[in-house]
Amino acid sequence: MQSFPNAGGGAIVEAMAARIIENKAYLSEIDGRIGDGDHGVNMAKGFGMAAERLAGRDASLAEALALLGEVLMGEIGGSMGPLYGMTFTEFAEGIEGQERIDAALFSAMLRKGLDGVRSIGSAEVGDKTLLDTFVPAVEAFDAATADGRSFAEALDALRAAAERGRDSTIDLVARIGRASRLGERSRGVLDAGATSCAMILDTLAEGAKARLS
Repeated sequence: MQSFPNAGGGAIVEAMAARIIENKAYLSEIDGRIGDGDHGVNMAKGFGMAAERLAGRDASLAEALALLGEVLMGEIGGSMGPLYGMTFTEFAEGIEGQERIDAALFSAMLRKGLDGVRSIGSAEVGDKTLLDTFVPAVEAFDAATADGRSFAEALDALRAAAERGRDSTIDLVARIGRASRLGERSRGVLDAGATSCAMILDTLAEGAKARLS
């Protein structure tokens, strides 16, 4: 059965940070069309701070996720700091103390993070938020494993579903947050949170797949 080690997995979080920082301007540009325009700036700040603290530590995935969650919840403002902070804190708790991570544990980690987001927000799929990426990605992963596909194949399914979920937000009308005030004028633009969520899940899945044995 395929699995990957928790040890050394902090490199996956560092790769996430690099991805977010690289796309800082893009994420803020998207957000600026229907929101505050600070999504990329805040995300890059938080992920960058976490990456600096992880540098040279050879942290486990659980340790790195916990640190990232702590930074986002405690030191980053805006609406996304607490949401992503909760996600990564729950991810970390889901795999803490585990030597290796198989598909079942990875699914439990994802579900725990998703439940954490839902516990502090009222958004649902279709509201033009990060849940439009997160929920279908997790469901696709679980559907793939239920169909008997390998861990690697399930990770590919997750990545594809996250991309589709992100793209689905173009045609949605925002129902949550500042963008909801725009009504129909919020249609035709990607949601910044859904976009950053797709980047995060894609990098997470890519890093996990590369470490499978």
